[in-house]
Amino acid sequence: MSFFKKMAAPVREELFDFQGVPMINCFSSNWEKVQSFQARPDDILIATYPKAGTTWVSYILDLLYFGQSSLERQTSIPIYERVPFMESAFPSMDTGGIDLLEKLPTSPRLIKTHFPVQFVPKSFWEQNCKIIYMARNAKDNAVSYFHFDRMNRVQPEAGDWSSYLRRFMEGKMVFGSWYDHVNAWWKKKETYSNLHYMFYEDMIEDLGREVDRLSSFLGLSPSAEEKENILTGAKFDNMKKNKMTNYSTVLLMDHKVSPFMRKGKVGDWKNLFTEAQNKEFDQDYKQKMKNTTLQFRNEI
Repeated sequence: MSFFKKMAAPVREELFDFQGVPMINCFSSNWEKVQSFQARPDDILIATYPKAGTTWVSYILDLLYFGQSSLERQTSIPIYERVPFMESAFPSMDTGGIDLLEKLPTSPRLIKTHFPVQFVPKSFWEQNCKIIYMARNAKDNAVSYFHFDRMNRVQPEAGDWSSYLRRFMEGKMVFGSWYDHVNAWWKKKETYSNLHYMFYEDMIEDLGREVDRLSSFLGLSPSAEEKENILTGAKFDNMKKNKMTNYSTVLLMDHKVSPFMRKGKVGDWKNLFTEAQNKEFDQDYKQKMKNTTLQFRNEI
């Protein structure tokens, strides 16, 4: 029984400043427990800004490690229980992300976080854990986050697109500024070699190539058949139909408003940004990204 199913009437939370990062209670109330979490050397942390392909990477990793060994795992355990969301502590829920993690029977443990790099528990660095960071271009990320906030009944109200885009540009989002998030993780690569930085757009362009790169980073050598199974299972349309990956069992999300897995495309931002919004966003983006070598593609 999924712990998410126990939530009867979720209440939208208010954004507040938490150690310099906008946050909501269900991702900060477990802070001490999260910070004292003891990572193991073989733990793998999957880090992303929200709506940047977290579930996609989580599912690929799960298939890489456990796809052949347990079909039952793939068909009966939702992805959010196979890859626990470390900092989550949803109201009316018996089990937080850390509790789930500590009960995980698998090795390695696959762990999901949306934390900015400075919030990651120190044991991950001390144990030299492998970390995979997935980033998505700001425009598509903003659009995806907007639709997610519309349908997730715990997140703050999305409001209209115009005001939402303004808040995104100002960094007034759960887990903070997209700019701060992607840049700080990018900079971490300079001092932490066990970090594999991936791009959503590269995955859309050539999933096979990116799975090969990921496998190489992890020291894995999937067979041709295993790789084919991963590429088939991880196709967006297949994941969208898969009840174990599409979050359709999570009652705090209203899939009638917008599905958790919506389009999975690059360039969908063009359907929502007005010409004026795009121009203003580009100017603001140029200013905020002027001191980084990090580069994104808004279309492929």
